[in-house]
Amino acid sequence: MPPGLRKHVRYPELLLKLQAEVYGLYHMTDAEAFYNREDLWTVATEVGMGEGGAQTTQAMQPNFVLMKLPGESDEEFVEILPFTPSNRNNLIGWIAGRSDGAQYGTSVVYNFPKTKLVDGPLQIEARIDQNAELSGQLTLWNQQGSHVRRGALLVIPTGRALLYAEPIYLQAERSPMPELRLVVLALQDKLAYGPTFESAMAALFGGAASSLSAPATNAPSTTTAAVPAVSARGVPAAVMSPQSAGDLNALIAEAAKDLADYQRLTAEGKLGEAGQKLEELKRTLDKLNARQKK
Repeated sequence: MPPGLRKHVRYPELLLKLQAEVYGLYHMTDAEAFYNREDLWTVATEVGMGEGGAQTTQAMQPNFVLMKLPGESDEEFVEILPFTPSNRNNLIGWIAGRSDGAQYGTSVVYNFPKTKLVDGPLQIEARIDQNAELSGQLTLWNQQGSHVRRGALLVIPTGRALLYAEPIYLQAERSPMPELRLVVLALQDKLAYGPTFESAMAALFGGAASSLSAPATNAPSTTTAAVPAVSARGVPAAVMSPQSAGDLNALIAEAAKDLADYQRLTAEGKLGEAGQKLEELKRTLDKLNARQKK
């Protein structure tokens, strides 16, 4: 195969799905544990929409990402799929199919520590359903001649943490075109949402309040004129200076642009460029995580 063509070959999705299904049983190396099925894994599941608009659970599909695998020095184009223990919803590990250079066709599995529970996709979905404001609004939308459609839940590795992102759409019964109404973001210990990715990021990292609709534009008061409203809401002036608030807004805007570019490039089939945008998004999220810990 010519080198120019070979570098575009990617790990087959069906192959990774089959390997993950088999590996869920055969990862056990102890004969007694294997015989008793003591540590059986399954591919993680998420909430989707079945026939008639009813919610249903379904197995997650592989996602292609550009990332630096743990212990590696270079970024790679890989296909990942998370695991949960059988009959449980917390994440236990994930498998990555590799596509670059001499690593093409090989796969690697990473395990999460068994001493620390990491939320799985269904647990994030449950946190969404348990949020009184979100749950009430989703129920209301489902009763007004429309259906709520939950988009694919993205699990984005950011440093040593995971960022979960789920778009929520509203589809009228007589219209085939869903409309994006909410973006829900979550960390292991925090959940935020907003009508756009940028507003949800401001709520998650900037101290702004989560909202189901875009906030009305008001004239800035004399006491907060130096601090952008998106960052000053709910944050005392002594905690966030005008300079730090401006930096935070710039990072949030940068993350929103990276995500928009990633979605556009993916839709255009430019997977290499889309992967680079996803990696830029992860770097921006790392910076936001670092600011939050200060």
